[in-house]
Amino acid sequence: MTADKDASMYAVILAGGGGTRLWPLSRRARPKPFLPLLGSQSLFQATLARIAPLIPTEDTHVIADQRHLPLATQQAPQLIGRRMIGEPFGRNTAAAVALAALAIQRDGSDVMVVLPADHWISDEASFRSSLAAAARAADDGSLVTLGIAAGGPETGYGYIVGTSDGAAADGSRRAERFVEKPARERAVELLASPNGAWWNAGIFVWRRDALLAALEEHAPGIVAGIRRGLEQGHSLATIYESLPDVSIDRALIEPASLEGKVKVVPADVGWSDLGSWNALYAELNRRHPSQSGVVTIGDAQDLGSKDVMVHSSGGRLVVTLGLADTIVVDTPDVVLVCAADRAQDVRTIVDRLAQAKENDYL
Repeated sequence: MTADKDASMYAVILAGGGGTRLWPLSRRARPKPFLPLLGSQSLFQATLARIAPLIPTEDTHVIADQRHLPLATQQAPQLIGRRMIGEPFGRNTAAAVALAALAIQRDGSDVMVVLPADHWISDEASFRSSLAAAARAADDGSLVTLGIAAGGPETGYGYIVGTSDGAAADGSRRAERFVEKPARERAVELLASPNGAWWNAGIFVWRRDALLAALEEHAPGIVAGIRRGLEQGHSLATIYESLPDVSIDRALIEPASLEGKVKVVPADVGWSDLGSWNALYAELNRRHPSQSGVVTIGDAQDLGSKDVMVHSSGGRLVVTLGLADTIVVDTPDVVLVCAADRAQDVRTIVDRLAQAKENDYL
């Protein structure tokens, strides 16, 4: 299999990410996947364009919250119809992947590529080559994930650790274990592992029959519930209420790795999840480096600041003066000012607003 289009491959785009760490720009009504953070295309549109040379449009499917299907349809009219599948509400990635496995009818030997809709990849050609390599590695029934070349001991990502077996002829390795968002000291240890360690981007490749068999083994309740929900006369919404809120990593990949059924294909493709204001700042600063490290988007002016990002979409001029290591986000109804090293805590603010039922700001 080459990086040319292959009819046996099909894509499932998971467009359910909330992007709460990019609040107040990312909101419930228009979450992160549907925002144009880097250029005129939304991250969702960029994801579709990125895989188009490898996977035909007719073999590309989207799983999204029912509320966001109009947004997805507006941004990707070429997928209107049966290729748009709505969840009653978000129930994490295990439910979304199981729904895709059951609702999209394909041959068991066909290879499903699962991609988050809200990531950024700069080396698109290498990314497609990595997906094609992962499809080859999945041919024996293995569950395959891409391991992103780590740029440092990042504590906001999960890690994949390889085994001592070394690389196979197709470049893949067996995954020994998965570590979720370690402390910095632990992340340094993982990256020093002689067996290799990579960031976990949540990108998976597997045969449909292998996925269904693995789900039946490790997440039988989720599979059985969704099957009932898809049957005539049953309510998928009612079924979803009873499903566990669990990621596909926790429900399937981690236990399957203990059985030696998971492979990792290392990929150095210029990946970022753009999951926080710091991550977006880093990507923008990489594109447009300056001596001061000041990045401005929208109607903004700065004087004498250092390592500052201003994102202005509130319809007014934002002026910064003499700041350092600060993020300023201006929207029509909310202004966020935070220290750059506290950017991950934006999610805590969103949780606090939700608990206070300040829904107008969510």
